[in-house]
Amino acid sequence: MLERNYIIPLRREWLKVPRYQRSRKAIRALGEFVSKHMKSDNVKIGSRLNEHIWENGTKNPPHKIEVTCLKEDDGKCYVELKGFPVKEKIEEKKEKPKKEIKEETKTGEKEDLTKKSIEGLKEPEKEKLAEKKFTKKKDTVKLKESKIYGRTQKNS
Repeated sequence: MLERNYIIPLRREWLKVPRYQRSRKAIRALGEFVSKHMKSDNVKIGSRLNEHIWENGTKNPPHKIEVTCLKEDDGKCYVELKGFPVKEKIEEKKEKPKKEIKEETKTGEKEDLTKKSIEGLKEPEKEKLAEKKFTKKKDTVKLKESKIYGRTQKNS
């Protein structure tokens, strides 16, 4: 793993585009700079760095920025604002458990149903669960406006 700190000048790049595209151009320039200096095509920009660039809106990004770049052996490059952990978000995403389905029983208590417990159910019970998940809203009657009298009529 290779770790480096850079001060990236953004002003020369975002001055080339209209005001309403400045922050977008700053993000692109940041990616190009890191790609060139770290010799990697796969660049991931951290959330805190992204928020810092967009902090003052699209028309007023920062002129320069201090970042920490981390390049892994497989060629992936991660960039984050200096002073923040580089790969924090990615590790959190991997650790999150899958969502659990909750269903009310006849007694009124909520029951946690994970994939394992759903697999253990019989087929008719699985169908009931599927019906409860995907219920459709009732069809609403559309009203048709009459051009002559300005009244509304039901469609037949």
